[in-house]
Amino acid sequence: MRVRKGDTSWSLLRWLVALLALLLAVPASAHPVPFSYLDLEVHDDAVTGRVRAHLTDIAPVLGIADPQTLLDPQVQAAHQAQIERYIASRISFENGGFARAKWGGLAVVDEDEALELTFTIEGKPPGALPIRAHLFAADPNHQTFVNVYEGDGIPTQYIFSSASEPKTYYRGTSAGAVAVVKTFIPSGVHHIMIGPDHILFLIGLLLLGGSLRQLITIVTAFTIGHSITLSLASLNILTPPSWLIEPAIALSIVVVGVDNLLQRKGEGRDLRAWAALFFGLIHGFGFANVLKEFGLPQEALGWSLFSFNVGVELGQLAIVAVVGALLEVIRRRRPALSGWIVVIGSLVVIAAGGYWFVERVFFGG
Repeated sequence: MRVRKGDTSWSLLRWLVALLALLLAVPASAHPVPFSYLDLEVHDDAVTGRVRAHLTDIAPVLGIADPQTLLDPQVQAAHQAQIERYIASRISFENGGFARAKWGGLAVVDEDEALELTFTIEGKPPGALPIRAHLFAADPNHQTFVNVYEGDGIPTQYIFSSASEPKTYYRGTSAGAVAVVKTFIPSGVHHIMIGPDHILFLIGLLLLGGSLRQLITIVTAFTIGHSITLSLASLNILTPPSWLIEPAIALSIVVVGVDNLLQRKGEGRDLRAWAALFFGLIHGFGFANVLKEFGLPQEALGWSLFSFNVGVELGQLAIVAVVGALLEVIRRRRPALSGWIVVIGSLVVIAAGGYWFVERVFFGG
């Protein structure tokens, strides 16, 4: 087969065009990935660390057109104070910790692509260290990696962008444990108090009354149930989707209301403790969703789970004490009225649970 001269020329032209396109696609100068790094080393008497950022990110902040000029020690020395002030303004740490920072020298690292500054924040660190760092907000793709070192353990790492919320590092000391308890017990109490579905479920269990021992058994069964699944979900062992859990919580409220009416008619046994245990398993997954949004500190996992559960339990006991005492007073002073309260209260429970069930299944509420 003969190849015509025109075909050869056309083929060669196509190869040249492809080669030119490939060359144009390669950037004239590589831009490092938009990351910066903050390392924090927590000691008993101070916090030390280092900040590392690329020249291409620092130069625009300083008004320098050519980032490579920052490789000159004289240029570094002339701008070091400005760099320190800028970095300190972009890091929120330990209630103004960087305002007390003593800075060390500048060093060129990462094959002449980045600068690194060291610092020391003197003074005994508290048990809880709030942290937020986003060094270069002008770049929406930029992220700041924060590594927290304490002792010989594996460092805790956070990644911050412009949309990131502050994180709290809890120290592996008695002060850190106390800080966790102070944070998560109120969080557990707060969550049970602002959760109308959980409150209504508890009230539904209390409407029929009973002895103090019965009420304690019911609340304890609910606590055991939600503690199991809260731990499983928080540890990522079992994490059912919220679109399944939230309607199930609403359905549990309906079931409790219906069971109250059946028992009122004498058509059922008192299975409230078992219902509390079973449905507590479902409610625990709901608690876990909230706890994950709140931010579960991996360095203090056991303490945070325990403290949150204690908070939820204290909130439940407060509800039981108020509602149970009120219902008991009505039963003693107005026996006839107490029966109506069970019926009307159960109907309200059923109606509310049914509304939430429909809303969450069909409207994603």
